[in-house]
Amino acid sequence: AAPVQVQLVVPMAVVFGPGSVPGDLPRPLPFRDVQEMEISVNLRTSVTSRYEMLYRSTTGQEEAALAAATAREADAALHPLQDTTLGSLTVYVVPETSSLLPQGIKVYVGKHRSALVRAGGSLAALQAQLREVAQVMSFTASSIAAALSDRVPDGQLSPDARRYLKSSLGYEITFSLLNPDPKSHTVDWDIEGAVNRYVKPVLDKLSLVANFSVDSQILYYAVLGVTPRYDKESSSFLLSAHSLPHVINPVEARLGSSAASLYPVLNFLLYVPERSHSPLYIQDKDGAPVSTNAFHSPRWGGIMVYNVEAPASSQASLPLHVDVDMARVMEVFLAQLRLLFGLSREEVPPEFLLERPGNEGLADWELDHLLWAHTVENIATVSTTLTSLAQLLDKIGNIVIKDDVASEVYRAVDSVQSAVTELSLGHLHAAFQASKEAITSSEKAFFDPSLLHLLYFPDDQKFAIYIPLFLPMAVPILLSLAKIVRETRQCKKEPTKMD
Repeated sequence: AAPVQVQLVVPMAVVFGPGSVPGDLPRPLPFRDVQEMEISVNLRTSVTSRYEMLYRSTTGQEEAALAAATAREADAALHPLQDTTLGSLTVYVVPETSSLLPQGIKVYVGKHRSALVRAGGSLAALQAQLREVAQVMSFTASSIAAALSDRVPDGQLSPDARRYLKSSLGYEITFSLLNPDPKSHTVDWDIEGAVNRYVKPVLDKLSLVANFSVDSQILYYAVLGVTPRYDKESSSFLLSAHSLPHVINPVEARLGSSAASLYPVLNFLLYVPERSHSPLYIQDKDGAPVSTNAFHSPRWGGIMVYNVEAPASSQASLPLHVDVDMARVMEVFLAQLRLLFGLSREEVPPEFLLERPGNEGLADWELDHLLWAHTVENIATVSTTLTSLAQLLDKIGNIVIKDDVASEVYRAVDSVQSAVTELSLGHLHAAFQASKEAITSSEKAFFDPSLLHLLYFPDDQKFAIYIPLFLPMAVPILLSLAKIVRETRQCKKEPTKMD
């Protein structure tokens, strides 16, 4: 793959509230400082993170906002006063004795692009804390490694890195209701209302990252590929963790959505077990029941098992009418959606308190987290695509490159250089847009119809195709030539007759 050298610049404002200024500041406020870190990927890919910090004191308005009763109120009051540029961070340092942060909590990360940090006494302690905050709110070495997973040696990748979806210009989301036993259950789900209420706010926020389309379907008589095991003690049926991978293939054959799709498809399946296998519970690796009764498959989607309560009397008429509790279902599916996009909050240090994003589904800084990773991934993808194209064109001597293909290549190169420049200036939004344009142009060039037939039919292949066709014609011609040669030789040998 082509070498990639990227510098990720994060503009950070560090704002000291009254009584929180460390005693060992090198010079009076305000002043600027830079911290750099190398993210090692491999020898041909260098990624440097650079935090450009402006240390300053609070303004009167910020001081008033920090006097709020709770961290959440302070975060809401500070939001209109701070820089809301994508990729920028504002960290407010509060005194060690401040009651804004709960006991034992050192850092509060809000819903927007700011955090509250308890003063640590010395500047060195504060800077270590700031580095942790910056990594949680922008990018970590592991999130960049996951974005560059094609270039990272397998042993260095965290197990989660393969779970995340690859960067794409669009995604298709399909919600499917599987009712394998319609004779026993009539299932109703208000999927349209649920999508508008729970999914749309999340996708509106993610619309900056990619285009999304959502559809839904109900599949009857679609069964899981695994027969669950009956457990006498709980008088229920169990699906063990090791059998879950075998559940997906037979179901996927019925979904039929990914065949005609240009973009990656995310499948979210709600499975209502047949009456003969109810209730059905999913077990984890240790044999304990999974609280959500759901599981997810990396880069594919998730499945949730929705059990129907058995009727009180055995005389109840079939089919039973089931109204799905969409709030419970969507809570699980949205959590799985966040996991697939790499927005899980599990790896956060214990002394951090993260504000819940509310009905938008993700905080502003989580959106930035995605943009950083996708921008780096796009730059690496374009450089790989253009290198592959150049190598292919070198191998094919008789190729004609049309002007429109050349202009797409030039445009892709310009856009990638522009994305790298914008990243080094700390302009995340502009860098992401440029990286998307570069992807579009490089794909257009690579898959141009004028190149495709040359790529698929090089000269040696043409010979392999046409020689068998010419052989039947060539045999009589060659035999005729041989006969002519023989007759000519014979004529020369025979002496001419003299009368």
